[in-house]
Amino acid sequence: MLSDQYNRRINYLRVSITDRCNLKCAYCMPHELTPKLSHDDILSYEEILRLVAIGVRLGVTKVRITGGEPLVRKGVYEFFSALTSIEGLTDVALTTNGVFLADNIEKIRSVGIQRINISLDSLNRKKYQHITGQDCFDQVWRGIEKAKQTGMNPIKLNVVMLRGINDDEILDLARLSFTHPFHIRFIEYMTIGTNRVHIGDTLLTPEIEERISSLGRLNALEKGEKDGPAEMYQLEGAMGKIGFISALSHHFCHLCNRIRLTASGQLRPCLLSDHEVDIKGPMRKGCSDKDLEDIFRKAVNQKPIGHQMAADHPVRIATQMSSIGG
Repeated sequence: MLSDQYNRRINYLRVSITDRCNLKCAYCMPHELTPKLSHDDILSYEEILRLVAIGVRLGVTKVRITGGEPLVRKGVYEFFSALTSIEGLTDVALTTNGVFLADNIEKIRSVGIQRINISLDSLNRKKYQHITGQDCFDQVWRGIEKAKQTGMNPIKLNVVMLRGINDDEILDLARLSFTHPFHIRFIEYMTIGTNRVHIGDTLLTPEIEERISSLGRLNALEKGEKDGPAEMYQLEGAMGKIGFISALSHHFCHLCNRIRLTASGQLRPCLLSDHEVDIKGPMRKGCSDKDLEDIFRKAVNQKPIGHQMAADHPVRIATQMSSIGG
């Protein structure tokens, strides 16, 4: 089993399959155009499947596919089918911006993916366009509704809170939990890479929680195995849930069970650190599976005890979020 030097068991692998995206979110993309990875620089599906299988042999049971936007990559549904067929992998999930969801939800379900996270930072069409750079809100909402109709559960809506941009929608977003069985997850903004808008003082979970409490009592829920770092609550009378991901105000590093594989073939032990371990290079030079297992163990052993980012001590991560996969 994969365990780091602080005895955290690593059983969750987040896999970015592309650095490309059809949106240009304000907190994710920089002002200037950044060069994209070439075809040769990106891991092939066969390489990803090999590395995931190795991870599973080392104790990984959960994989989440991210991007960029994973649904823009050609052949992704065949890849999903091969991925969910790996013996020992018990949980395969998808993070998407939802733009292509409505037309493809049946294909996603048919290959064994039952859980999805959808980025939705605004319920206002114009504001959504301002944040993402594209007028796609209606498409995304149709995708969310279609996912609900087809029985996807849970459907998690990820909201990155940006003071002065979407913080006036906190209550509207929280109210969705009264009418839909969604998990609305409010995420503290982290300074990763550069972005194209000025974002005010970081909006932290205690303030968000205080605002939401005006809608009624927030009852704390026992954290489920698949809730990840989110602290979960439910408003009285609501069918859905409210989650808070508080990377700055309440570090959860001691509970971290994940490692990341970037689209460029780097193992990243911590999201909030630029340190990476190359696994693509050795693999393409002919390393055996045993050699690659050792690289996994090396990366996990380099996982830090915690990150150094805090609301009053902003440490900027140089790598763009779009190339890490969140």
